[in-house]
Amino acid sequence: MIPRFFFASPLAVGREIALPPSAAHHASAVLRLKPGDAVTLFDGRGGEYAAHVARIAARRVDVIVGEHRLAERESPLEVTLVQALIAADRMDYVIQKSVELGVGAIAPVVSARCVTRLDAERAARRLEHWRQIVVASCEQCGRNRVPAVHAPAELGAWLRRASTAAVRLLLAPSAGATLGELAVPRGGIELLVGPEGGFARDEEQAASAAGFGAIRAGPRILRTETAGPAMLAAMNALWGDWR
Repeated sequence: MIPRFFFASPLAVGREIALPPSAAHHASAVLRLKPGDAVTLFDGRGGEYAAHVARIAARRVDVIVGEHRLAERESPLEVTLVQALIAADRMDYVIQKSVELGVGAIAPVVSARCVTRLDAERAARRLEHWRQIVVASCEQCGRNRVPAVHAPAELGAWLRRASTAAVRLLLAPSAGATLGELAVPRGGIELLVGPEGGFARDEEQAASAAGFGAIRAGPRILRTETAGPAMLAAMNALWGDWR
């Protein structure tokens, strides 16, 4: 399997570039690539580039960009996962698996029952960490467009934002409706998932007032880190590119 690397600046055929430090370390120390080895590059602007290693030096790997290929592996569904903050390792899992399952964007929110709380400095560090997870997941799963991760926001503030989503869904174990009962969405989807203890009653009411319809994921109560990826998988099977 040819290794894939993300390069944040625009790529162009024939250009020689140095891989970012983390990618260079992975290419040389982990994959042990050699000059002439093939790699694939993408810059998040669509498609991908064939490339090959030109030279390897201490902490540096130079590659030459080859032909551009119009390869796209995006889900036809435009889903924003609005995920309440949870423990660090569980949040990492949600982000990683959601990217693999085609999520379009991830919006972390802080609700009343969130155990995890972040001050401004920790929030900035965590946001950068999450974005690195997104890039690594895109490199692994073949996506050539990088989903956005929004800065953490209070749930109430998020609910007051203007939304262009065609469908807004709140995952609630007590809900009567399921995905299978809904019509195929004709536009963006927002999926709201609560923290370990779920949303408070007034938060569910505020979400309902903001246009979120409650749905459940079958008869079993899912852990919060399972819920978002499970619903994305179900959406892919019902409405997306798993059919």
